Amino acid sequence: MKNKFLKISLASLFILTVPTIVTSCNDSNLEEKENKGAFANFFRNEQECFFALVGTYDVLRKNAGGFENMVTFFNAASDDFYAGGGSATDGAGIQGVSNWQINQTTMPASYWRDYWQGVARANELIARAPEAQMNDNTRNRFIAEAKTLRAIYYFDLLRMFKNIPLILKTYTVNDDFYNVPQVAPSEIYAQIEKDLNEAIPNLPMMVNGEQRGRLTQGAARAMLGKVLLYQNKKAEAAAQLAQVNGTPGSTSQYGYRLVSDYNSLWVTDNKFTTEAVFEITHTNKANSDWSFWGQGQDEGNSICIMTAPRSYVRKTQDAPDVVGGWAFNVVTTDLANFMQNDPRFDATILNMGLLKQQNKADYSPAYMDTGYFFNKFMPTQDEKTTLPGATELNYRQNYILIRLADTYLMEAEALNGTGARAQALLDAVRARVGLASIPVSMQAVKDERRRELAGEGHRFFDLVRWGEAATKLASKGFVANKNEIMPIPLTELTGTILKQNPGY
Repeated sequence: MKNKFLKISLASLFILTVPTIVTSCNDSNLEEKENKGAFANFFRNEQECFFALVGTYDVLRKNAGGFENMVTFFNAASDDFYAGGGSATDGAGIQGVSNWQINQTTMPASYWRDYWQGVARANELIARAPEAQMNDNTRNRFIAEAKTLRAIYYFDLLRMFKNIPLILKTYTVNDDFYNVPQVAPSEIYAQIEKDLNEAIPNLPMMVNGEQRGRLTQGAARAMLGKVLLYQNKKAEAAAQLAQVNGTPGSTSQYGYRLVSDYNSLWVTDNKFTTEAVFEITHTNKANSDWSFWGQGQDEGNSICIMTAPRSYVRKTQDAPDVVGGWAFNVVTTDLANFMQNDPRFDATILNMGLLKQQNKADYSPAYMDTGYFFNKFMPTQDEKTTLPGATELNYRQNYILIRLADTYLMEAEALNGTGARAQALLDAVRARVGLASIPVSMQAVKDERRRELAGEGHRFFDLVRWGEAATKLASKGFVANKNEIMPIPLTELTGTILKQNPGY
């Protein structure tokens, strides 16, 4: 069944200059056109507000879409991966965050601009939907989705840059957007919590069919629990996450349940499982091509081609039939050793060094090559698109932004790694992969997060939250009290009153 919701695209609503959009629907796809004289006539009804809502969702693809995606970038920032790629100059941003030489000129501006674009789109919809002609229940749901998306985008901006403005109004060309001040992180967190608490009652408990990929109460509540945990509001976080998780190992009130086979989570066509609390859809039907790759219009998953080994050659039938790629996110030997004998090793790590030694396959070594490659998004020959567009840019594997094992372990952490419930949460994650129970503790929860969620983009932010980044990343050049956050790109500071983050 086609997912019409996620096939629609809306042209950008920029934070600085908001172009007017006129859309026409043809076979569930939108033709995007700019019409500078008619913007005031948009947001008139449910259909137009829906188009704007889909445009607000589009920014979520920043997690796995384009070369400058969140997952490969922050994997490289962690102790589990090197940047990899073809050389030390292959992608200044990802290389810089991997060796902690990142600065205000090499920090990709898209990590700032894209999320502000998402905030701007959400602001516009929240402001304009109340005047549109539509059913109140639908209106309230649209606004709730926009508020949740705004909360997600602000949360990522906060985690990356910490010192940011708080913008809740729609901006026009006549506004003074160069003199918007940064505010205390506590103000941003308060707004995120407010948005999520207001959104939850107006979101559906569950969605199915063509609505899969849209936000639900469970997804917004999981996000709220995560936001509270990052502020060290552990009791409040645990309470929210308990509602998401239900009885460990059973089906929660929102229909979430751990899948029985961990490996199945990484099967490309196994989308929207019971474990997916919030899943971001990718498709090969957008015909993504180089001319607009990474500009918000492409819908392929870029992690796939980026993490595949370079010049891969399959020599025997029992070798994996993977596609040659760009060899980013080379796995560190530290992670490979940490995961030895863990049932999740093979789903997480492709041991190319062993395959080469056995003469089953060959490849060209990546920069900082260890022989280990990230396997969860590894593309195979049968997944190559047969539709128009560049093959490399049209992989359709979804990215799960929040999954149940993650919320289990966040709740166990919020419970300080103690007590019967924390033990049950940890046991459920381990039992799913056939591992015996071990005594729960904060260290056990941390170790389980590292193994269970390896490569999914969480590790760097976990280390920062735990205060362990300076120790774990010292060998990569990490500087304490500086590199916990990123530099604001220089292009975004010029001509504004924004101040650069300390140390940069």
